[in-house]
Amino acid sequence: MSEPRAFSKRLLICAVVESLALAVWIGGLVVIIAAVIPAVFNSLGMEPGGRFLTRVFDGYNRLVLVAMAAMGGTIAARAWGFQAGGPPDAVPGRAETILFGTMVLVASLIIFVLGPQSIALQEEAFGTRDESARKVAYDAFFRVHMIVRALYITNLGLGIGLLAIKLKSFLRKEL
Repeated sequence: MSEPRAFSKRLLICAVVESLALAVWIGGLVVIIAAVIPAVFNSLGMEPGGRFLTRVFDGYNRLVLVAMAAMGGTIAARAWGFQAGGPPDAVPGRAETILFGTMVLVASLIIFVLGPQSIALQEEAFGTRDESARKVAYDAFFRVHMIVRALYITNLGLGIGLLAIKLKSFLRKEL
């Protein structure tokens, strides 16, 4: 196989892997927000629903880590391919790199810092029997949880932006 064709094939593989990773990252969150959360709270109630959704988001976060690794690997492979003599359009653009880096930073903040803090506060609120202490615990939980929700929505918007950049780049090459 000729070298330009080999690069082209590798770029296609990278594009497919990156698209699938973004589909999981963006689509997973859309499904959770639009379908899972309303169904859970309408069926299970506050406490069991909250515990169930904690497990749902744990699973989603594991998928996001896989998507991060896949996308990071393909972005690195494209940059390395260019360094090895590949076409200039293989290089990840500045906007793509910034968006992806920001998504990784936001997801890491959720997964490793604020998510575990939110879960601990949720369990404290669920476990407290004294009404005044329970109110204080719920207030603390909802303060952190509000930030986590905002970060998930921020990452959703960043992911949609990254997908738009990738599609624009792909269409520019094809037209």
